[in-house]
Amino acid sequence: MKFREFAKKNTVILDGAMGTMLERAGIPAGELPEWWNVTHPDVVSDIAKAYFDAGSNVVNTNTFGANLLKFSREELFNIISSAVENARRARDESIGSQEKFISLDIGPLGRLLKPFGDLGFEEAYNIFSETVRCGVKCGVDLVTVETMNDIMETKAALLAVKDNTNLPVIVTNVYGDDGKLLSGATPEVMAAMLEGMGADYIGANCSLGPDAMLSIVKRLLTATSLPVVFKPNAGLPESVDGKTVYNVSGDVFAKCVKEAVECGVAFVGGCCGTTPEYIKKLALAVKGLVPPARVIEKKTVITSYCKALTADGGITLIGERINPTGKKLLRRAIEEHNIDMLVELGVEQESLGAHALDVNVGVPGIDESELLCEVVSKLSYSVSLPLVIDTSDPDAMEAALRIYPGKPLVNSVNGKRESMERIFPIMKKYGAAAIALTLDENGIPSDADGRVNIAKKILECAESYGIERNNIIFDPLAMAVSADKNSARVTLEAVRRIKNELGCHTSLGVSNISFGLPAREAVNTAFFAMALDAGLSLAIMNPKSAEMMRVYHSAKALLCMDANFSEYIAFSDSLTLDVQRDVAVKQSAERSDTKTLSEAIVKGLSETAEQITVRLLTEKAPLDIVTEEIIPALDKVGRGFEEGKIYLPGLLLSAETAKAAFEKIKAAMPSSTETAKGKIIIATVKGDIHDIGKNIVKLLLENYGFSVIDLGKDVAPEKIVSEALRTDADIVALSALMTTTVPSMEETVKLLRESGARAKVIVGGAVLTREYAEKIGADAYGKDAMSAVRYAENILNNN
Repeated sequence: MKFREFAKKNTVILDGAMGTMLERAGIPAGELPEWWNVTHPDVVSDIAKAYFDAGSNVVNTNTFGANLLKFSREELFNIISSAVENARRARDESIGSQEKFISLDIGPLGRLLKPFGDLGFEEAYNIFSETVRCGVKCGVDLVTVETMNDIMETKAALLAVKDNTNLPVIVTNVYGDDGKLLSGATPEVMAAMLEGMGADYIGANCSLGPDAMLSIVKRLLTATSLPVVFKPNAGLPESVDGKTVYNVSGDVFAKCVKEAVECGVAFVGGCCGTTPEYIKKLALAVKGLVPPARVIEKKTVITSYCKALTADGGITLIGERINPTGKKLLRRAIEEHNIDMLVELGVEQESLGAHALDVNVGVPGIDESELLCEVVSKLSYSVSLPLVIDTSDPDAMEAALRIYPGKPLVNSVNGKRESMERIFPIMKKYGAAAIALTLDENGIPSDADGRVNIAKKILECAESYGIERNNIIFDPLAMAVSADKNSARVTLEAVRRIKNELGCHTSLGVSNISFGLPAREAVNTAFFAMALDAGLSLAIMNPKSAEMMRVYHSAKALLCMDANFSEYIAFSDSLTLDVQRDVAVKQSAERSDTKTLSEAIVKGLSETAEQITVRLLTEKAPLDIVTEEIIPALDKVGRGFEEGKIYLPGLLLSAETAKAAFEKIKAAMPSSTETAKGKIIIATVKGDIHDIGKNIVKLLLENYGFSVIDLGKDVAPEKIVSEALRTDADIVALSALMTTTVPSMEETVKLLRESGARAKVIVGGAVLTREYAEKIGADAYGKDAMSAVRYAENILNNN
């Protein structure tokens, strides 16, 4: 039976942890588990057989870390082919009578992607693609992409799978106890992106125990129509007699899994700490249990890297200001590659109440694909709003969609056959929604009938590409009333009919209606109000316009879109301050040359920060700039991160900006005057090749003025101890992501204590807890990068 057919009719039982079982089998600390496919095939096959015997329908190959970053192409194919053969032998020898399938397991690469790390998106895509091709060639039944904690790495992996095979694909992410990925994405963001891109099954694995993870999958169950996967850890890790154990028993685990199935989860299994005994109890608990049918309303959703925006039931404001049409200063900024100006426009529009940002860099004489990608990449993490990719160049559109962290909206496609044939495949591949203009080869119809008919034609064509109507937003085109007195009436009728007859959302570039008229804002606001009454869903407008914002808030109150009038009341408090606000905004825009360094760092404006630093160096001592500007800015961003108001990409963007300023300061400082707060050794422990968390902590520590000695990844305990003694380090910071490498961390801490090194030890990583850190003898537990910085400051400032 094919897997997709089986999954439609059954609760799918997945396997448990491979690392836990390899530890039981005696794999030495630091040895790469993937090599055991070749060197210990019977051990790996026996583990897979134990899971099949316990009732698993799907067993993953032992290839979690099998990729070109760790192995040559020849080694990679040898490892994957051996892994598949081991799983196949296990399936053939298993006593279980259930349907059995083999899934190619793909885990994270262990490196942070650009712009915050050194790994390019295309490089990551190519690495994943090679693993997929090897697995497909070896005959797996499906592919599992799991334990992903970054939205862009997840996207690269899924694209690699979809481009190289038609096999079913499971995608699961690692959510923290805050309900977000390390990169800040919520379950709703991931659901929108992954379903749009064509994943077959999505969910959560690792990091959390079953109770904590259940709240995550419940959110996924309401955010996606896809079957949802539930694969938690066996609770939290603890150290008992030098071994890692987990605090949730098999019976309790199975009870929690049963509850998840009763809520609608269709795929269940276990991650770190779970064994065949857990899976056997799980399988018995859900035997004969069918998840209740879920009726999921298809909604129009677009996302940023951290927020999902639903168009249904509200009014969405799309900021129009990042578009060079009619804007000489912006056009010049684009020509001069002044990315910071575009970022500032985005930040300003977000602060003024926009819900999404239109991004257009179409200026003659530039490489639009290259510049659009650069702007989208920078702007995506400088604001929390979804972006609208606005370009008439399909190649530029695809390039931007490829590196966009989330589910975007493209502007636009139209009813011309050529446009639909070019844009719809791009939309489908990257899971985008689109604004569709109601024009075709015959131009723009002069009546509402013609525009509605084009809308119907676009929907029919979109459906042939597998694009559902909730992903098409129609723009019935607001044409200047100065050229056609009937323009407004026709457009408003088309808006009303598209909503009522086709059940689709509509969008308008509101200010187009007033071209050629004096006092344009009066016409724009009246038209905006009329369009909202007709059912307009999205308005591309200028959020700096106080009059337009008045209409927006008033309309929401009048159209029952503002519960208890809370938004309107809050807005009304500022009505008397509109003039002052407009003046302040204008002054802010005009004083970009006098922006403070702290402001530039908080907003992540690297080029601006460098320019300001150069100027400040003629006015202040270098260390004064650090203490008065850079550190306060980093503290502000750090507090925002700790309070959940700023996400990791924003934190890193500010850190990179501070780093750019530091470089200018270092160049101006005599080496003898450079001082550091203390020496910190940082390393990923033996056997662990993941350095994402380590690199984030290193970046922040350096920006706070600490001297950081980075020993890299997969570092032997003896080397760490030797360096701690040689350098007389103040702190040793240890990172581990994998369950199998936690013993290496414990061993390192033990050797540090025995050596007499005076360094304090702080440990962190996805598989650790504060209690575990205490049990292995660490001085502190770093929940995230900022907690490591705070600990270092507290220890070294008090010495």
